[in-house]
Amino acid sequence: MKRIINLLLIAIMVLPLSANEGMWFLMHIERLNYVDMQKMGLQLTPEEIYSINNYSLKDAIVQFGGGCTAEIISKNGLVLTNHHCGYGQIAELSTEENDYLTNGFWAKDYTEELKPANLSVRFFVRMDDVSQRILSLVNEDMTELEREKVINQEIAKIQNENDEGGKYTVSVRSFYSGNEYYYFVYQDYTDVRLVGTPPNSIGKFGGDTDNWEWPRHTGDFSLFRVYADAEGNPASYSNDNVPLQVKYHLPVSMKGYEENDFSMILGYPGRTNRWMPSAGIDQNVKYAYPAWVEGSKTSMDAMKKHMEQSQQVNLDYASKYAGIANYWKNRQGMIDALTQHKTAEAKKIKEDDFVKWINTKDRKLGGKTGQDQRRKNYGNVMDAINNYYQKTNVKSKDDNYLVSALRGSNMITLPNRLNRIMSSLFNGEAMDEAKFNENIQPQIDNLYAKLHMPLERDVFIETLSLYANKASSPIESLIKMKENNADIRLQLGVLFDQSMLSSKERLTKFATKPDKEVYNSDPLIQLSNELFTAYRYQSDELKSLDEQYQKAFRNMIKGMREMNPDVTYYPDANSTLRLTYGTVRPLPLGAKPNDAAINYFTTLKGTVAKYQPGDEEFDMPQRLIDLYNQKDYGPYADKMGHLPVNFLTDHDITGGNSGSPVLNAKGELIGLAFDGNIEAMAGDVIFDEALQRTISVDIRYVLFVIDKYAGAKHIVDELTLVN
Repeated sequence: MKRIINLLLIAIMVLPLSANEGMWFLMHIERLNYVDMQKMGLQLTPEEIYSINNYSLKDAIVQFGGGCTAEIISKNGLVLTNHHCGYGQIAELSTEENDYLTNGFWAKDYTEELKPANLSVRFFVRMDDVSQRILSLVNEDMTELEREKVINQEIAKIQNENDEGGKYTVSVRSFYSGNEYYYFVYQDYTDVRLVGTPPNSIGKFGGDTDNWEWPRHTGDFSLFRVYADAEGNPASYSNDNVPLQVKYHLPVSMKGYEENDFSMILGYPGRTNRWMPSAGIDQNVKYAYPAWVEGSKTSMDAMKKHMEQSQQVNLDYASKYAGIANYWKNRQGMIDALTQHKTAEAKKIKEDDFVKWINTKDRKLGGKTGQDQRRKNYGNVMDAINNYYQKTNVKSKDDNYLVSALRGSNMITLPNRLNRIMSSLFNGEAMDEAKFNENIQPQIDNLYAKLHMPLERDVFIETLSLYANKASSPIESLIKMKENNADIRLQLGVLFDQSMLSSKERLTKFATKPDKEVYNSDPLIQLSNELFTAYRYQSDELKSLDEQYQKAFRNMIKGMREMNPDVTYYPDANSTLRLTYGTVRPLPLGAKPNDAAINYFTTLKGTVAKYQPGDEEFDMPQRLIDLYNQKDYGPYADKMGHLPVNFLTDHDITGGNSGSPVLNAKGELIGLAFDGNIEAMAGDVIFDEALQRTISVDIRYVLFVIDKYAGAKHIVDELTLVN
């Protein structure tokens, strides 16, 4: 891990927000942000960003696959997102004969576009504030369970009032840990098809080595299309479906950008924890994240040796491996950044200020009377929070070793996915061979379709032996294995081999003559059940601690906002649509060397400089090298003759923003976000104005790859290009 520059942090809890900090609700832009955005260069009105009655930018932003963001870039429902966001679908559609992940794919027309098994996009319709409606029904004398019951009942009413008979999906979400509530109305489309993707050597150039690092040289994009019925309504996949005619699509800028240009990002950031207490940060750094990192690396090592031996295995596990690897590096970066920045210490200072405020007389509140009211509302808040973390530190470590095993091993989770099949066999009538082949065999085939059993065996053994040896209180079965003289890996291997789940053939043979008692006595199924029981278990003490913590954390946030009435706050990210704005901006001078003349963008020259023939991470297609040597960039070069690849802005984003559009002052697309920088890895917890950066792929590089590299100019011709 590279040395992280240690600069002064700006804490959201008490200090004024920097211009580029914040993930803002679109409905609040006019009231909270518009004047500031105008001063920085914005040329749109608030109505052009968010409108209920007219088309606006929000109509072109979709949540992609539940975990990323994408944007609509043509009137015919063309969707642009990151290559890594579409990675699972691209891998799913790939075979050794048609390896789209390795070689790329470009549909020549609608008929060639490919439908993955499960992919949806979610359009945002509108949102509204229901805080007063919900909070008027609860009080501080309620237990957390009583409070939750009342709130959930009201949420059900709000959802029913706004879904228009099932036309829309309505989600009511809590913000500031239950101090505010908003509802969001969405429309979901499930017929989404692959249109185009560059090869891995472009879309994932740099691999794990460059992940979270600047400078980047990655063409991290892919293209999909939304289909609907003839009336434009969501519909299940059908040959009769047609490309969706959208309300609004983003125009694409060919002009590029300059340093300090205004820019903004709209997207679905996944989760931030800017209000996390100092004790929570300490728990993550010292207990939870180290276990996460070690568990993830164990899974990756066990998978990798098999993936390197077979291209089909590599394709089948590419998405799972990439997801584990991304968080492995992220969590190690979080440990380093939070430690280097002394983030827990900075948060502790603010918490001490909060405690002083609670115990300070306030004349506005009536002197001692006001002090007594604060003590009543907030007096035990920090003690309850600190007590919770002190008593759950070791458990957080154990839980992360366990979760790493559940996340890495498909075989541990397989019994859960088998339950429905087995219930139908145990409780149903006897099946003849024809009925079995029609109803049961396809389900079993589907469960094992992408599983490589030698790999699964190794992941099972390695992750569970790590959990058994490193957790303070592993499950009883593993404790007994540790007490035996034999190597626990050997014992786990024997257990795996004895199970009917160790091959599709053995399970199929059992399923033809099912026996519930035999099934329940299977050693792997028993172990899986024990692991999930441990994962779900909450002692009475922990339930009590959780309840105390939830109430205290909610009141900590309420009190700190009360303590700082002049600070404009934004809620933590929780996968709801947000806007963040700032400028095109390099890292601090001299922080990183780069191939471009100015260190806020990279060029194809730097990509070629990193080229390592045959290397998994830094190989390049020969055609891309030829285009570089010929300087055949078409209309996509900048005014200096460079072909820009990636660039930096100072936007406030997090996971879930992957694929988000980067827009200029006119709302034109200049790039799409795909990464952050390792120096600001603590950004989910505390914002660093000096170091926080978003790494994006330049839209001109996207167009160049589609047009000049792939020869798919018909796709570019769909777009609205602005010169």
